Amino acid sequence: MRYVYGVLLLFLLSGCGEESPQVQLDGEELIQTKCAKCHNLDMPPKSYENEVAPSMMAVTFHLKDFIKSPNPSEHEDKIVAFVQDYVLHPSREKSFCDKASLDSYGVMPSQKGKVNKDELAAIAHHMYQTYDNLKMLKIMAEKQRLAKMSLEERVLEQQRCTNCHDIKKDKVAPSFLSIAKRYTMEDRATVINSIKNGSKGKWKKFPLIMPPFKQMSDKDIEGMSDWILSLNHQEKTYKQWPVKP
Repeated sequence: MRYVYGVLLLFLLSGCGEESPQVQLDGEELIQTKCAKCHNLDMPPKSYENEVAPSMMAVTFHLKDFIKSPNPSEHEDKIVAFVQDYVLHPSREKSFCDKASLDSYGVMPSQKGKVNKDELAAIAHHMYQTYDNLKMLKIMAEKQRLAKMSLEERVLEQQRCTNCHDIKKDKVAPSFLSIAKRYTMEDRATVINSIKNGSKGKWKKFPLIMPPFKQMSDKDIEGMSDWILSLNHQEKTYKQWPVKP
């Protein structure tokens, strides 16, 4: 019996000494819930009237420029430490913002009680790794490439329409030309609704359900509808371009 009690006591004592597993915090999720109310998170940032705080990209680029480290491997950690301190104990003296920005935005209010140091570390690491000059250049280059395309070329690529549709030949879904031959401009609302909300059972030959594309803007949906419906009138002259898979 004493042996049993001894084993049990040893088990309890060893259990007390174990550290509970650390929770892995998601910086991307935290920056959305803790920072997006005041800071624009887009890259590149969109401009808004009456902004209450600089964009998170501007904040990160500013910190990377002003906080130096002789050892590049320690640069990220130095920025993380600054964010942890400044967000909880902000002051004009600590800020790296220029005077005009400080006068415009003011010093941010302390977030003590709203976010803790571990959460701030996760947010700061996400900021450092996300808002990067090379990533920014790639994003801008891609935006410029897409801006040179016609609306239909861009949508075909971005939404991967050609996985199911071809322009002239039927695949697992009717070709755009087949759709144009069935519907006229008077049916524009029907085509718009099919793109936005999906469709099922409209083509007996094609049982595949078309998923909704609610993520598309109204401008893109309406533009694609108009382009599809116009194909019947330009069938002989229409040239098909290569679309990335």
